[in-house]
Amino acid sequence: MRIPITLGDKRIEELDFLKCVFIILMIAFHLIYIGNTYPVAKQLVYTFHMPGFLLVSGYLFNVRKSWSRVGHTLLWILIPYAVMEIGYTVMASLLPIREHIDHLSVGLLLNKIFLHPIGPYWYLHTLILCGASYYICFCVPRLPWQGKAALLAVLLGVLSLGCGLLSWANAAYFFVGVFIRQSVVDFRKAFPARWWVIIPLVALCLDNSHYDRASFAGASIVYLVISLLMWLFHFPFYSPLRRLLLFIGRNTLPLLLFSPLFTMLAKSYQAFLLQLDSTGMLFLVISVSLAVAGSFAITWLMDRLHLSPFFFGKDQQLTNF
Repeated sequence: MRIPITLGDKRIEELDFLKCVFIILMIAFHLIYIGNTYPVAKQLVYTFHMPGFLLVSGYLFNVRKSWSRVGHTLLWILIPYAVMEIGYTVMASLLPIREHIDHLSVGLLLNKIFLHPIGPYWYLHTLILCGASYYICFCVPRLPWQGKAALLAVLLGVLSLGCGLLSWANAAYFFVGVFIRQSVVDFRKAFPARWWVIIPLVALCLDNSHYDRASFAGASIVYLVISLLMWLFHFPFYSPLRRLLLFIGRNTLPLLLFSPLFTMLAKSYQAFLLQLDSTGMLFLVISVSLAVAGSFAITWLMDRLHLSPFFFGKDQQLTNF
């Protein structure tokens, strides 16, 4: 998401780096062959990549804005989300996929958009509900932030455990991001960059029963992975590579929206690449690269054709490299 990642007047580039890593992992394991061939790796990555994304999203979501500005932000998450969710649901009714739908109707489409999304766009649905809840609770007057946070926890609990509109674990990670922003303020203090976190991280990862985002062990993996990535960020990367990684991290929304188109198309050349490399690593690198480049190409074209105001709510969605 293109939300300002700042502390005061300075952008926190570490968060762009985190988002880049998480979005690339999301694309990689949306490749069905990779997920099926490396199920343990997929289980591990699913333990931390979207929880990490939600945690960062909770930290970044800006509630110090007017109702109209927050409404504008949520609306222009909802519109591209709804368009892509409708497209995915229609395809699920036509193709023999795992989430195949037998009877397509207007009621079913509305259900998938507003209540129970299918496919890869659930994150945006969760972000809309959590972001709206966050703003509502923190607009309550004459309450300290701790009271507002408690109110938010209750509301997210109702939406998840009571109404079934959210995964309670996903809502909890968003809440943790909010809590860090309101209490610690600086994300880097909550997740200090330490190389030695790899030791407890490896120890936890040796037992795949820990690969559950809703468990204490899973939450510990999320924490340790983020701390390790914060340390890796300060490695002396080749300068153009660093700029590319940060560019990807600043532009994750197009990748969330359009990369599934390319991961589905990857099936068309999968067999050929597997003949060249049976491990699937060549297929992985080429497919992720095409998904990233293709998603950005679609967004660039929408910017140039002046379609972005109708889809993203802004004249230009793609930031400069």
